[in-house]
Amino acid sequence: MTRRGSRVLRVGALARVEGEAALRLTISDGTVGEARLNIYEPPRFFEAFLRGRRHTEPPDLTSRVCGICPVAYQTSACHAVEDACGVTVDARLAALRRLLYCGEWIESHTLHIYLLHAPDFLGCDDAIALSRTHRADVERGLRLKQAGNAVVEFLGGRAIHPVNMRVGGFHRVPARTELRRLAERLRQAFDDALETVAWVAGFDFPDAECDADLLALSEPGTYAIERGTPTVLPHDGGDPTWAFPLPDFTTHVIEEQVRHSTALQARLDGRRHLTGALARYAVSGHQLPPTVREAARAAGLADPSSGTICRNPFRSIVVRAVEVLYAVEEALRLIDAYAPPPRPAADVPPRAGVGHGATEAPRGTLYHRYTLDADGLVTEACLVPPTSQNQRAIEEDLRRVVQDRLRHGDATDAELTRLCERAIRNHDPCVSCSAHFLDLDVDRSRGGGRR
Repeated sequence: MTRRGSRVLRVGALARVEGEAALRLTISDGTVGEARLNIYEPPRFFEAFLRGRRHTEPPDLTSRVCGICPVAYQTSACHAVEDACGVTVDARLAALRRLLYCGEWIESHTLHIYLLHAPDFLGCDDAIALSRTHRADVERGLRLKQAGNAVVEFLGGRAIHPVNMRVGGFHRVPARTELRRLAERLRQAFDDALETVAWVAGFDFPDAECDADLLALSEPGTYAIERGTPTVLPHDGGDPTWAFPLPDFTTHVIEEQVRHSTALQARLDGRRHLTGALARYAVSGHQLPPTVREAARAAGLADPSSGTICRNPFRSIVVRAVEVLYAVEEALRLIDAYAPPPRPAADVPPRAGVGHGATEAPRGTLYHRYTLDADGLVTEACLVPPTSQNQRAIEEDLRRVVQDRLRHGDATDAELTRLCERAIRNHDPCVSCSAHFLDLDVDRSRGGGRR
């Protein structure tokens, strides 16, 4: 029997998500009425203070949105400004940006896998406790993260909020010989990444399915990272996969304010959607190289080209591990093929126009749009981050996993808390990158009203 009557549960100081948020569940006679993810951090108004800035400034300014994925913001901003100014950078500069982005994928995914998410599967409260029982595994994770940091620091100038990327390319590009030491480190990281895939594949995964459309960038012939076309894989399976031009992004992905959160929430053509690792693998998993596809298959992930799509959010940790392996292999390929470009950066003279840029941040598709005047000053800016797109899917996941748990009988406050924490961390939400706090408020009143 599920407990009846009124019961309020509050949980604070959840340290394994980025940012400040609260959750409120309404349960009436064993039925979950709603789950609200309340992001209560004060808005930082990046879009407002970008107005009036020179067209060269958005990459450095927007990288401060996130200390975990600054390269994603820099790259999306560069693409949008270059698009507005009608400039296409040299293919060799584009390859360097992809290499830098691989470093961010490695360090960000590894941080989430080992320090934030794995403790949920192994019965530990945090990574410190995990290091006592799984020391070798944690050390492997730290080595992997250091390898990703090394890529970002080398190409970006520093590991956090890198400063070397600029509109048109880079301030400085490396000589081919300078990449040799980086390649040696990545070759060592490849073995650690392969072991990571096998390690997380052995975790116990609850049954679950996210009933949201999947959205990710796609690029012919490769696994999309730093560019691509928005591609949608509908949840119902009856409709075919479809794509839309990047300039139409905010025609399809529409953000709106909700009363219970300071963050905007987005819908894709009026429906819930999910972006991130599960979406990327579903849309482009068939583009992974053979070594990575075989590791994914051995880890229990079906090739999406077979028609089998992984929609279990608990298995997202496996997909992230596969993406780490891919990022290491792709970084090695890019280094091997590297030839220094003739110039560190293309000229990007200002002009009036509207530009669009989108990349695959570790947590999902990140979109930027800038409107420039004839002097190259920003008159309008629009940033659509992955977490605003994923919030509705996260809320529905929370409602569903709690409801499924209650169908098997009543659950204690501690059990529901652990379940909700796991469900949130499945999506690696970047609420912000400055604080670590979550409150859980469960209302168990018969009528759903708060006591």
